[in-house]
Amino acid sequence: MAIAGGEMTIERMTSSITQRIGFHLTAIAAVVTVGLWIWPTLAGDVFRTRNARPIGDRTQAAFESVFKEGNYPAAANYLRAAESLEENEPLAYAMLASFSYLNSDWKGLKSYATKTMAAAKELSKDDPLRSKLYTGVGHFLDGVYIFQQEGSIAAIPKLQQVFQYLDEAEQIAPDDPELNLLKGYMDLMLAVNLPFSDPNQAIDRLENYAAPNYLADRGIALGYRDLKQHDKALTYVNRALKEAPNHPELYYLKAQIEVGLGKQRKDSSLLSEAQQNFQLALNKSDRLPKGLVAQIFYEQCQNKNRLEKENLDCRSLQNSIKKEPGMWGAEKLPSLE
Repeated sequence: MAIAGGEMTIERMTSSITQRIGFHLTAIAAVVTVGLWIWPTLAGDVFRTRNARPIGDRTQAAFESVFKEGNYPAAANYLRAAESLEENEPLAYAMLASFSYLNSDWKGLKSYATKTMAAAKELSKDDPLRSKLYTGVGHFLDGVYIFQQEGSIAAIPKLQQVFQYLDEAEQIAPDDPELNLLKGYMDLMLAVNLPFSDPNQAIDRLENYAAPNYLADRGIALGYRDLKQHDKALTYVNRALKEAPNHPELYYLKAQIEVGLGKQRKDSSLLSEAQQNFQLALNKSDRLPKGLVAQIFYEQCQNKNRLEKENLDCRSLQNSIKKEPGMWGAEKLPSLE
């Protein structure tokens, strides 16, 4: 029974996080740079306005390129520079591991997971909280690698280690915004995917203690989307869009929520609004991973069939995007006309 329960947990965890939310939670899990001492406010700290911690300029730029602008190619360039110029920054290694995951580069994922843990270990004396958090992140990334190579049961011990280190970090600074962002996302994804789980505590953690707000609100919107509470999901995705108005994935998320709400209310006007938001996301397809672009296009195509009673072969069109060369976007998207 314990094995079965553990298997469900790791499968839900890895599939929901690394496949469904994909890069995002993996990378969010990477950005835990927390401090106990009073430092001057630093431009590199994207999480707090006081007690800030130093994050390298290139690493900060990569983080904001992904999470605030939705520009993955730009982030990849910043991370290449960070790897050589900010080599002691575990956040950079963790995000590089996430890019390896996106590219199905399992050797790279394993290597950067190991480097994340090694950098975290170096922090153990001077910054124990950050050390524990990044050690947990490194085990998470290593668990993703094991899951891909060996399956869910082999990855169970890694999941246990992740929560062990995060719990130890929480004992040091329970109100820290980075810690609460990470744990809030993880707890919420588990709560909405496992039976008899209560997501309210995770939502409260994200709403009241996590930062930056555009990521906390996005996480809450994702949770409410999965809970089929579309009205609440729409409120939070709109809040996220106010702070990150250029992010194509937020328009994609809003479109998904509007589709769910439109079907729930049998309101075609919401489906029409969703179609516009799918397009706003696809207008910046050159910024996004190719697989994600293909998925957004597929859902837009399905919504068009639903809205206009058409019978487009959405799966074939989606596959044509996946066959395009390169890691990002597509040079030209198929027509739905």
